[in-house]
Amino acid sequence: MQSESLAIRKASMKDIHLLLRLINGYAAQGIMLPRTEFEMSENIRDFTLAWSGDRLVGCGALHFYTPTSGEVRSLAVDPDVKSQGVGRSIVETLEAEARECGLHTIFAFTYVPGFFGKLGFTEVERGELPLKAWKDCLRCPKFACCDEIAVVKYLVEQPDMQQEPLHLLSNLVHLPVLRA
Repeated sequence: MQSESLAIRKASMKDIHLLLRLINGYAAQGIMLPRTEFEMSENIRDFTLAWSGDRLVGCGALHFYTPTSGEVRSLAVDPDVKSQGVGRSIVETLEAEARECGLHTIFAFTYVPGFFGKLGFTEVERGELPLKAWKDCLRCPKFACCDEIAVVKYLVEQPDMQQEPLHLLSNLVHLPVLRA
């Protein structure tokens, strides 16, 4: 798919059923968490969509966790257009949004760390992101034996920036850090 034919825009309420079909298609394969109409309604402003003509070909969300960190999540690309730059375009758009909002760090949980690595993310221990684990992972059927890989991208260069997710997140929520 040529990037010229790809339109990126924020989601609206009218997109919910198409989003549910795309995301829950992956959830049925055990690749993503399923989403409900209520959850999508509640978080619709987090979502960015990729369209090819009138066809939804991808989605992703930027969910804020702290004043300086957010998660790239619910990244899904229509299987018919995989490896054609759709996922990259979505993540780059979400990263630009994160920078505009003043975030220092973005992270994701993924089965394809190589994809994120090409976009400047690095692998970290899942336990370094306790807020994510306690908020969303508790409802995951794979919680006790999670096989996703945590990746982080630091958007602001500072001497001690590499420690921000662990210190910032754990200090705000005062929860124990989960170790994989």
